[in-house]
Amino acid sequence: MHFNLIDNVLELGDDHIVARKQVSSAEEYLADHFPDFPILPGVMMLETMVQAARHLLGATRKGAWVAGEVRAVKYGAMVRPGQSLRVEVSISDPNEAGIISCRGTGTIEGDPGDGATAISGRFTMRPPKNLTAAAAQMQESETTCS
Repeated sequence: MHFNLIDNVLELGDDHIVARKQVSSAEEYLADHFPDFPILPGVMMLETMVQAARHLLGATRKGAWVAGEVRAVKYGAMVRPGQSLRVEVSISDPNEAGIISCRGTGTIEGDPGDGATAISGRFTMRPPKNLTAAAAQMQESETTCS
């Protein structure tokens, strides 16, 4: 299942993006998190920042990008239905291995808690790793009909 969490891009530069995720009570994952007190799960907040970074990288660099390492993530205020998560992500130049360091922050838009930090942290984005020749050959033999 794939969730497209970015509802709109507010600002897009060469090395930063500002995007918004609006939280609606109709979102299926809120039914279980938590039934009597629905909040946007922390992993979805992180995924929103990763998707924003992927959108930025897609606009400035070619190729596919996946999340790599996640470090120093801190969660603060809870994002409830009717509120929005405003994410700001900045990226650095890639290192020698092609890995890009990212810093992200997510703040609440909407009462109560307008302007409160919901998430902040650092993570990396990298190109997907290629299959080894043996794994590619095995995958090919499994999908080839004889």
